[in-house]
Order: sequence, then structure tokens, then C-alpha cells
Amino acid sequence: MSAARPIPPSPAPLRIAVVGDTLLDVDVSGSSERLSPDAPVPVVDVRTDERRAGGAGLVATMLAKDGHDVTLVTVLADDGHATEIQDLLPGVRVVAGPSGAPTPVKTRVRVGDHALVRIDEGCDTPPIPDVTDAMTAVLGDVDAVVVADYGRGVAAAPVLRDAIARAAETVPVVWDPHPKGAAPVPGIAVATPNAAEARRFTDLTGDGVTFATDAADALLETWQIGAVAVTMGDRGALVGRRTGRGLDSRFLPAPSVTAGDPCGAGDRLAAGVAVALASGADVADAVAAGVADASAYLAAGGVASLLADADPAPVEVPGTDRDAMRVVHRTRSAGGTVVATGGCFDLLHAGHARTLSAARALGDCLVVCLNSDDSVRQLKGPERPIMTQDDRVELLLALDCVDAVVVFDETTPDEALRRFRPDVWAKGGDYTADELPESRTLAEWGGRVVTVPFHPGRSTTRLAAALAHVG
Repeated sequence: MSAARPIPPSPAPLRIAVVGDTLLDVDVSGSSERLSPDAPVPVVDVRTDERRAGGAGLVATMLAKDGHDVTLVTVLADDGHATEIQDLLPGVRVVAGPSGAPTPVKTRVRVGDHALVRIDEGCDTPPIPDVTDAMTAVLGDVDAVVVADYGRGVAAAPVLRDAIARAAETVPVVWDPHPKGAAPVPGIAVATPNAAEARRFTDLTGDGVTFATDAADALLETWQIGAVAVTMGDRGALVGRRTGRGLDSRFLPAPSVTAGDPCGAGDRLAAGVAVALASGADVADAVAAGVADASAYLAAGGVASLLADADPAPVEVPGTDRDAMRVVHRTRSAGGTVVATGGCFDLLHAGHARTLSAARALGDCLVVCLNSDDSVRQLKGPERPIMTQDDRVELLLALDCVDAVVVFDETTPDEALRRFRPDVWAKGGDYTADELPESRTLAEWGGRVVTVPFHPGRSTTRLAAALAHVG
């Protein structure tokens, strides 16, 4: 895990052009409790039918919701679905040429948190579309360009590619490629292929950081661009750049979040990179900001957060109540046992690690209730904590045995425990379970309190005293 260096917000909304293929995305959600009588297939009782602009339209929606001045450069069909797409883009200026093909519609059918089927309509690859003068003119007066290539020809149009190349001489261009799409134009700031796209463009095989480094090196040579950021899902991204000494590669890990639907995470990352670059960040810091934006987007609910009437609450640090509740819900849905423990964890040491590992072994997930900075000061005095709660959250989530963290401001975690009602409360110490103050709270819903092995001789106070002597 890594906390990206914060990118200062721009003093005014940025003028951003989003170039690419626009689709109509439909999410049908419901429940399924029976099979069809005429075939062994599930029957879905539809509860919601959500529609949104997809592809480059989704990127434009994200940036407009962030408060930027967004122009979508795309092509649209002359049909009802195209009209619907434009209605779904409030606050976005749409400059569109004729597509020469029906509007592509992608419908996902979901039951609960699980995708059941996707139905594609009009998604055959169309001919490369014509480009109007109005489309290219947009790129001459913007602060950044995002190319969202969905393989339907907009990014392959020669006239538009020439205009993007000219724009790249003065403003940052971020190119999010597609396996069936065109290669980025030379000279852009950064391309953001995922691992599958990088394999398609390089014919390399493998996975992980070693593959991503080799792919970035090969793509820099082939594409002749400033940088390549190979994204690796919830692991983060690998950024490769050329320097006078050869390839400079940097791995940027993603914050740990509990996420369900990953749809749009790559779009969110590319949008975040473009904003950061236009605000003055270098490529590595911009990609780190994009990775953080994508993680926060997933933690907020993904595309569902874009459809909400109100803006989602910001995700300031990993390990919020929202993440914990998702972990708890997922565990209980699978019939598992939810375990919780708590403490200040001001300086993590071997005793903490052993206690947390033992607590995790009691069930199927471990939620740590962490005293906030104010709570620690109330308990231990004005000189504590030594580490801020953000750093303590990050260190705890870096442990494999910790699934989520809940920060509480009170001196005891009772109210936090009542919110997610763990099955087991585990605590390390040289006392018995009935002596723990949380026993009465857990009894409210039939939870159990247990102690795990205590490791004498290891404490934060002793460690802090030793460090003071070293200083």
C-alpha cells in the first residue's frame, strides 16, 4: 500500500476534451429465486434498470461531476439511443460527427452482486467514421485531452489523430487504449493500458510487475510516447519512462479497498491522470493520483455512485466504515464468521502482529476497531499518538490478516461494534473474557468474547521509550 503524494487542486475548473467512442450502458439488477419452467435458466425479477453514457461518455460524465468544463468529441448514430445518450450527459458539451452505424448498447444483467449475463446490441466493428472540422477544432483550446478508445474507430480516424498529435505538443494527452483499437499517436504524455491490453499490443506473456516492466519498455519503443502506465487492477500500476540511463520504472501500489463492480475503474484512473498532469504534476505523481482516484471510486460504489442524486462521500483514507460493512456483508452472505478486535496500534510491533493473526484465525474476516487520534489523546495524553490515524490505518491494512479498519472517536469501541455486530470480539491480554468491557456489548446480539495469546515484554510504550533513547 502507498499513499500518493497529494496533487493540489487546480484553482479553476480545467477545460478537458474527451475523445473516443460513446456507447449506451444499461444495468439491469434484480433477484432470482427460481428457474424458468421451459429451460434450466434463472428467472430474474427486475428491480432497477439504470442507463448511462458509456465508453468515452462515462469518462466525460466523471470529469463533469468533478466540476471540469468537459467537451466530448465523438460520433453518434441517427437513432433514439443516440438521443438518449445526449440526454444522459448533462453538463457535457457534445461535439459529434455521424457514426454511420447503430448506437452500440451493452446491457449487464446482475443478480445481487453477481453478473449473470451481458447482452450486446449493435457492437459489430463499424467503418472508421468521418471527422468534422468542429471535432478537431475542440482540441485547439483545452488544458488536457483524454482519449477513451473503445475500438469503434474514432481514435483511428487519421484527421482526428493528426489533431491529437498537434494538441500533444502543448497540453498533456492521456490515451486509454483498447485491444481492438488503434495505437496511441506518438508524442502523447502517457498511455494507460491494462495488462490484457499490454499483452495484445506486445505479444508478451506473463503477469505481475516483471511482465508490466517488460511491456512498458516494449510499448515505449513501439509507440514513441512519453510514458506507459500498465495498470494491474487492485495491485496498482507500473509506470515506465525513458531517461538518459535507460528505462525508469516505478511501481505505484493501490490503496486497499473493498470493491465490488470494477466497471469504469480504468476510465476513472485515466481521467485522474489527465487532471493531475494538467494541474502541474509529473507523470509518476499523476499516475499515483489516478490510482488513488480509481480506488476511491471503487470504494464509493463504482458506477452506482455516478447515478446517485448526491455526490458520494469522499474516501479520505482506506478502511472506512463503508469498506468494513462491505467486508462484513460479503462474509455473512457466504455463511462466514465476522471477527473484530481493537486498540490504538500506535507503533506496530511483533506482539500486535501475533495478536491480529490469532484473531483472524477465529473466523473468516477481521475488522480492526482503531482509536482515532483524539481518542488516543484522551486515553494516553497529549504526546500521543506517535503516528497519525491515517498512517495507522494504512499499516494495519498492509497486514494480510486484517480485512478492514473502522476508526472510532470514543474511548471505547462500543458504538462502532453496534454498527456491524461482529460474531466474535477478540482481545490479547492477561485477563479473562468476562473481564473485558466489550463483553456486555457483544451480549446484546449474542456475540462471543474471547482472548488470544498475550506476549509479554512487547508494548508500544516500551518501544517508544527505547526510540527516545536512540534519538
